[in-house]
Amino acid sequence: MAGTSDKTHSSFLEDDSTADAPTSSHDLLLGSFDPSKLHPMAGIEDKLDYLLLDDEKTSDLPGAGTAIPSRGWSDDLCYGTGTMYLSGLALGGVWGLREGARKPLAVSNARLRINSILNSVTRRGTFIGNSAGCLALVYNAFNSSIDHFRGKHDTYGSMAAGALTGALYKSTAGVKPALAAATVIAGCAGVWSWIKRRI
Repeated sequence: MAGTSDKTHSSFLEDDSTADAPTSSHDLLLGSFDPSKLHPMAGIEDKLDYLLLDDEKTSDLPGAGTAIPSRGWSDDLCYGTGTMYLSGLALGGVWGLREGARKPLAVSNARLRINSILNSVTRRGTFIGNSAGCLALVYNAFNSSIDHFRGKHDTYGSMAAGALTGALYKSTAGVKPALAAATVIAGCAGVWSWIKRRI
């Protein structure tokens, strides 16, 4: 009985060793990767359409053809929010690292210093990351709505979306902070839109 299970196990290993060699990252980057080799039971073959950026799949709004191609509002919403969240997390983490390293401690101890750094990183990183992610979420919702109603994507629509986002973000703080935030975020949106068109 034990001999048959060993034979089955060894034949299973022999079948795996005769399969094609693993695809290297070089093959993946050159586009010679065959998605059907991921797992034969998945039946994927060449149906990974979402990973391919064909011209007919991108947004057809006038002015939407920038350096960063878009498939529409959901694409912008997902990528924009995720990118801003991770960027804010990294920026806040660096800010927290600097703050935790400079914070004076009552007792100079390596464990206390590491604890201070970790506390500052998690406090600042999550604050900046969550704020940036929420701002990007609202901005992309406004931007896609404005583009839909105007029928085109341009810098002015992006700046209007930025102004609305900033005003909404600081609306509970009063009129002056809301106007200041609207101006800053509209300026950032205008610069980002200009950079995307120039690349």
